[in-house]
Order: sequence, then C-alpha cells, then structure tokens
Amino acid sequence: MEIKLDDLKGGEVIALLREHLADMYATSPPESVHALDVDALKSPDITFFSAWSGDELAGCVALKRLSNTEAELKSMRTATEHRNKGVGSLLLRHIYAFATAQGFNKISLETGTQDYFVPAHQLYKKFGFVDCAPFADYQLDPNSRFMRLDLQ
Repeated sequence: MEIKLDDLKGGEVIALLREHLADMYATSPPESVHALDVDALKSPDITFFSAWSGDELAGCVALKRLSNTEAELKSMRTATEHRNKGVGSLLLRHIYAFATAQGFNKISLETGTQDYFVPAHQLYKKFGFVDCAPFADYQLDPNSRFMRLDLQ
C-alpha cells in the first residue's frame, strides 16, 4: 500500500469524498455534519493524502493545521472494497508520523455519535485517542464526539 500527497484532482478521490459526504448526511442531522467537500479540502491549511493498493484507491485522510502545535484529523475514509484490511490503521500511522514531523503535539477530531461511527471510535481508541471537549470552533452537540491524541 502506498500513501501519497494528493492534489484532489483525481476522479477516484473525488468520488470517494462524495460518497463520504453522502454517508455523513445520511447518518447525521445536517447541522451536525462537519465533513468537508473537495473545494474546502483544497485549503492551504489542509494536507490531503490518498492510499493506494496498486491502481486502486484504498482510502484517504487529511490533516488541518489549527495552530503551530495542534492539528485536526479530517475526511478519513476507507473505500468499501478495502474495509477490514488495515487501511485505517495505515492512514493513522502515516498521519501520526506526518504530524510529528510538522511539529504538532496534538491531533484532535470530531466524529459522529451514531452506531455507524462505532468502528471509527474503536480504531481511534486503539491508536490512543481519548474523549475531549469541543475544540476550535466546534460547539457541544449530542451528535458529535470529540477526541484528541497527544503526540509524544
């Protein structure tokens, strides 16, 4: 599996992100969806990566700079046909290394509270993320779960 810095121009990546957004809106109330569309992910404060198994897109993840020391995990998604193959773990290890190299000491994330998100919660906990209060511009929301990872 190869993880690449991605310019968000490839059709496979755009399709995966559209699927991600559609699932978020199908699962959570609209006011509680914080997933970003392709244009928002092209912001200069966001670094986007895609994971590939040969010529097949396996997943993606982004890291948004919140400050010189803190970043936010965004748009983590595994392609359906690559689920339960370790793609999420690979992406998190990559983000951990990238964030550490960039000098961040904390990664935060917002995810949903619905049953749909339980596998994500389990993966984040496996990697050391713990529940935390809302961060950045987020507000307390019963449909949002906030987590953070302190980097060593």
